[in-house]
Amino acid sequence: MTLRACGLIIFRRLNTGLAAKPQDIEFLLLQTSYGQHHWTPPKGHVDPGEDDLQTALRETEEEAGLRRKDFNLLDGYKKEMIYKVNNKPKTVIYWLAELKNYNTEIKLSNEHQSFRWLNVDEACEVAKYQEMQEALREAQQFISSNK
Repeated sequence: MTLRACGLIIFRRLNTGLAAKPQDIEFLLLQTSYGQHHWTPPKGHVDPGEDDLQTALRETEEEAGLRRKDFNLLDGYKKEMIYKVNNKPKTVIYWLAELKNYNTEIKLSNEHQSFRWLNVDEACEVAKYQEMQEALREAQQFISSNK
């Protein structure tokens, strides 16, 4: 059976003016408090009876304290990644969301020990997995082309 998880790639803008640069976009990454302490956007397993987007919204609230009213989902971006975890296939689906208020407080669950807001290059450095790096770069490109 394939494992399935869903989440949100959340970003904020440092500068919303015409002179905004790629480094003015910061992505939220959470560091797990278990295992190898890897960094990812908020995500989690789909519960029975949930659809994928409901899972992404629930997990974002549980893991980062961000509720639906705190961000806008961007139409047209949905990233599906498939990779192996312990020799079993895992599917992860991410949507892209922009934080409405730059200063919204992040409230971590006990599943995470730290969080960081990082530009795409910094985020790719701490997100060790190639699939996650590609998703972050694609998200950056999507944001840049949909100003």
